[in-house]
Amino acid sequence: MRFIGAGGRPGEPQVDNDLVFTIPNVLTVVRFMGVPLFVWLVLSQKEYGIAIVVLAVMGSTDWVDGYIARRFNQTSRLGRIMDPIADRLALITVAVTLVIAGVVQWWYLAALAVPDAVLLALSLYYFRSHPDLPVSRVGKIRTALLLVGTPVLMLSRLSLPLAELYLVAGWVFLGLGLAGHWIAAYNYFWAIIRKGKMRMADDGGRG
Repeated sequence: MRFIGAGGRPGEPQVDNDLVFTIPNVLTVVRFMGVPLFVWLVLSQKEYGIAIVVLAVMGSTDWVDGYIARRFNQTSRLGRIMDPIADRLALITVAVTLVIAGVVQWWYLAALAVPDAVLLALSLYYFRSHPDLPVSRVGKIRTALLLVGTPVLMLSRLSLPLAELYLVAGWVFLGLGLAGHWIAAYNYFWAIIRKGKMRMADDGGRG
């Protein structure tokens, strides 16, 4: 198993490999670490301003790690699994935190959790683990919208001018993000089924 990958040249095809310690994977770990920090800041310290900064850092790492992986040929199988897990963990945990804090209502959490629960059950049924599907463009846009909408919505809780404008803008981003969430879930649903049936057919043929 390799650990450090050399940079790729522009125009070279991006190939998944067994790299572990890459810059994109390190950034994904940073995103993991930002989740408990955000929870502590909001629920224990009531420091919404600093929590917004943490969300902004988490959102920027989600974009930066993908760019570095493509630009410098550091895509990896581990990264393909860790990245969507980090996204889901961040989105769900942030939603739970904001429900507890009274920033959003329970239905917002349900709208995020239900599609993910269905996909998780389907993945366990077919693969007993992660299906290892590439992250879709819709999924990335969805995550970006939700990670932008959440801090904008939180700005409305601070003593700032135009608080009502932040409230409206935040829900516009979140509404679009939720729509993208369900579209991405629909696409992943059928992708998991197709890949799962192919795997079962291959296993049956070898049997």
